[in-house]
Amino acid sequence: MLKQLSTSAFFCAKRAYSNVTGKINARKYVLTKYFQGEPKQSDFKIVEEELPELKDGEILTEAEYLSVDPYMRAYMIGYKLPTDMIGGQVANNTAYFGVKEILYPKAGETIAITGAAGAVGSHVGQIGKILGCRVIGFAGTDEKCEYLQKELGFDHAFNYKTANIKTALREGAPNRIDCYFDNVGGEISSTIMGHMNKYGRVAVCGSISSYNDTTLPKVTILQPSIVFKELKVEGFLVNRWLDRWDEGIKANMNWLQEGKIKYEEKVYSGFDNMVEALVGILRGENTGKAVVKVK
Repeated sequence: MLKQLSTSAFFCAKRAYSNVTGKINARKYVLTKYFQGEPKQSDFKIVEEELPELKDGEILTEAEYLSVDPYMRAYMIGYKLPTDMIGGQVANNTAYFGVKEILYPKAGETIAITGAAGAVGSHVGQIGKILGCRVIGFAGTDEKCEYLQKELGFDHAFNYKTANIKTALREGAPNRIDCYFDNVGGEISSTIMGHMNKYGRVAVCGSISSYNDTTLPKVTILQPSIVFKELKVEGFLVNRWLDRWDEGIKANMNWLQEGKIKYEEKVYSGFDNMVEALVGILRGENTGKAVVKVK
């Protein structure tokens, strides 16, 4: 079995090149300070290192595009510093397994999605439409909402910064919510869960609304909704289905080839702009998947 040496797994990113000695060097981002609010360039140090010689059965690749994802901000809490910044070269099939294995929606049901214009949320909504569901999305700009409705086929999309969430839910989901894919957390999630049907299902993928907060926000408690509506609420990490990734890749590829799935990308340029890209997605600059073109 071939083993890939990660020459560039985003911030733990290693950009390989040959030097005059013929050896392979790499550059990587090392986190040297714990984040206070938004990540800053001064929180990192770019380090150059020499990669070990390849062993039998190993290959060395150089990444051209690196993934930028909100979890990179959340997961670095508690690491002993200095440490390599985490990341990856390829986006996971998070949406596929979150919908299929946790929400298991039925045709005719209503799905609500927060962070709906991001890489995962936009994919979740399209899968929901493929499965015959009514899809309601929440995003941070009018332009993103227009994209969700006109380009991706969402039934309704609301700007959570300007809309009254309770009014939006009554308008977009008159029969209430059966499935909720939560990417953001915060008060909007409490409100959506309060508008769910009995035996509704909630897939908790992230809580980007508070990743940069220095103090945790106070929100309406969720327990009454969970208890009285008998909701199923489950958090998940996509690595749970590592042994089934081929299934997700093939399903998404088939939908893409059939024209049932569309995608949008926000491309940042340059290895030295990794921090700018991370801050950008945490601010909601991206529509769809954010990636960094290494060079």
